[in-house]
Amino acid sequence: MPFTLATWNINSVRLREGLVARLMAEEQPDILCLQECKSPVEKIPVEQFQALGYTHMVARGQKGYNGVAILSKLPLQDAGSTDWANLGHARHVAARLENGVTIHNCYVPAGGDIPDRAQNEKFGQKLDFLTHLRDDFHAAKPQKSILVGDLNIAPREDDVWNHKQLLKIVSHTPIEVEHLAQTQNAGSFVDVTRKDIPNGLLYSWWSYRSPDWDAADKGRRLDHIWATPDIAQASHSSRILRAVRGWEQPSDHAPVLATFDL
Repeated sequence: MPFTLATWNINSVRLREGLVARLMAEEQPDILCLQECKSPVEKIPVEQFQALGYTHMVARGQKGYNGVAILSKLPLQDAGSTDWANLGHARHVAARLENGVTIHNCYVPAGGDIPDRAQNEKFGQKLDFLTHLRDDFHAAKPQKSILVGDLNIAPREDDVWNHKQLLKIVSHTPIEVEHLAQTQNAGSFVDVTRKDIPNGLLYSWWSYRSPDWDAADKGRRLDHIWATPDIAQASHSSRILRAVRGWEQPSDHAPVLATFDL
């Protein structure tokens, strides 16, 4: 059962309902995972999405912050959620497809501006979130699983516009990269995007603060698609839809896609 999956930090699904619908209409991914929905589940505007064929949804939400949703043309079952680091945030939801594949949609805490947990509680929460996730994967090795989302870390030197300048900037510090690598290794996850696009600068996020984000191109690859080894080789056609960042009133993230022949 081949399917295409997209992940996108939408930065308010209600504010950007039209952009979600446009992506659905133009790209027609079978499954769309959204982060930072900023909406209670019951207020996610599902009618337009259902009219476009996305008749299945699992989600966790909260008013004004966080929130994750999996919208799908394919039948799926709610496979639960975990409150890693016990933050009380809606940052994870899982769904199981009829072929047995489990999709984990995650929104890792951004971590604030100061990369020091002693000075910045949010940075500590980010590290704790990843540590808890790592420990869960050690305790129960995931199988036939895809993990996607805004992981808020650009791990490789070519995942940021300037490696040396960003070494002390939250999202690319060595301690964050190490925590992310430990989490990935605990689940034996394959970075599908980099499997398909192994070389070169690659970004999925450009700051709103940049007056001309496209020309400046000071991006970071914060959004990821991972798969367990038993299905990773079935993935292909990874891409990041950079042009979406230029749509009217956009999210600061661009969608990331991959196709799986399963």
